[in-house]
Amino acid sequence: MPSRPTIPLPALRTPILAMLAAGCVVLAPAHARTRAAEAPSPEVAQLVQHALAAQDNRGQAFAVVDKKQARVHVFAADGTLRGTSPVLLGLAKGDDSVPGIGERPMAQIRPHERTTPAGRFASEPGVNANGEDIVWVDYDAAVSMHRVRTANKADRRLERLATPTVSDNRISYGCINVPAAFYDAYVKPALGSARGVVYVMPETESAQRRFSFMRTPSGD
Repeated sequence: MPSRPTIPLPALRTPILAMLAAGCVVLAPAHARTRAAEAPSPEVAQLVQHALAAQDNRGQAFAVVDKKQARVHVFAADGTLRGTSPVLLGLAKGDDSVPGIGERPMAQIRPHERTTPAGRFASEPGVNANGEDIVWVDYDAAVSMHRVRTANKADRRLERLATPTVSDNRISYGCINVPAAFYDAYVKPALGSARGVVYVMPETESAQRRFSFMRTPSGD
């Protein structure tokens, strides 16, 4: 298949690109003491750099979900990192949703089908069946980003978010669960009032294969 033309990357002129590339964290003043472990991974930094160079976010705020680290990073339209937080993801590992899964009752979704799909998603504000405001990530697959729900105590969702490990952050049916305070402070202002972009990084293949703007002229 034809190779994608090379998109020249800008020099790291802006603080956000330079600090992301260096693995540093750039946050609003309220998060000045964020732990270094919460800085975006080099893979996230690379994705952000390429997305901004290609203007792939189209002047909109965006978020990057790093499934391997079970974290979400929320960015302003210009690439300024606003905040980062642990998240809960789909129980099953995998990067694609089962066809038609968004039309099936939750009780009929088997454990191995509960994946959080990877890719570039045009997000939009929405409301679920309970009247709760959410951010739609993949409407057809019924995947959204929303405040963590604690009705089922057996799930121990708050405890899972609080642990330093990522192995216990897989519990949802595919939706991206965010701490309520973080959702209200960062997700809702950025993505809950206007359209945006959510990049969900893959865990079974390379980001270069999933995101066209990251591909080299040879297609690698």
